[in-house]
This record gives sequence, structure tokens and C-alpha cells, in this order.
Amino acid sequence: MSVNKVILLGRVGKDPDVRYVAQNQPVASFTLATTDRAYTNANGVQVPERTEWHNIVMWGKNAEVAERYIRKGTQIYLEGRLRTRAWEDRNQVKRYTTEIYVDTFELLARPVATSQPQAPQQPAGN
Repeated sequence: MSVNKVILLGRVGKDPDVRYVAQNQPVASFTLATTDRAYTNANGVQVPERTEWHNIVMWGKNAEVAERYIRKGTQIYLEGRLRTRAWEDRNQVKRYTTEIYVDTFELLARPVATSQPQAPQQPAGN
């Protein structure tokens, strides 16, 4: 028996990159940041904040939802599984990357707007 299960809660690092592969199947990919808070241990040693970046991949309906609603800064909860793939770069050096293939996810919070709110418009003719 074996288990390959990942659970993450973090903020999206960039807008999803959505592409369509065979039979018009959508695939979304983006990064997700998870952060361990800074703390001071019992000996008085300060441990700094640490951010880990994850490569996220969504297929099918999940990718369509990601394309529509996920933006940089969105907080999401996701469950998925680890996949590692290998390829050769231009110099024939073997490279590896580990990605999280998402099974389910929930949008928790939208990104905070950085633009100034607009003043309400006055009706024409007043």
C-alpha cells in the first residue's frame, strides 16, 4: 500500500498560464507560496520566516476554473499528488521538476486590490 497526497494552503504567486493540449484539454500551471512564520525557540534563537514555492498543475474543469477566477495573490486550499518529471536541457543535462497535480481545491480569498477605489459617478444631467 502507498499514499501520494499533498495538502497545501497558500497564495498564488502568478496568474495561471493556461494552454490547451490534445483534444482541446485545458492545462493550467502556476506557483503557490506557503510560508512558515518566524519564531523564537526556547533557547532564544530566532528562526526567520521561510517561504516555500510549489509548482501547481490543474487539468480539465479545474484548469477552466483557474483560468476564470485564480489570480496572483489569491489564497487557495488544494489537495493533490506529487509528480516528478525529467527532461534534457539544451546541453543534454538531465533536469527534474516536481509538481503538484491538483485533484480538488477551494478559493479562500481573492487578491487584495492594489488600485485606488474610484469615486462614485454622478448621474448625468444633474
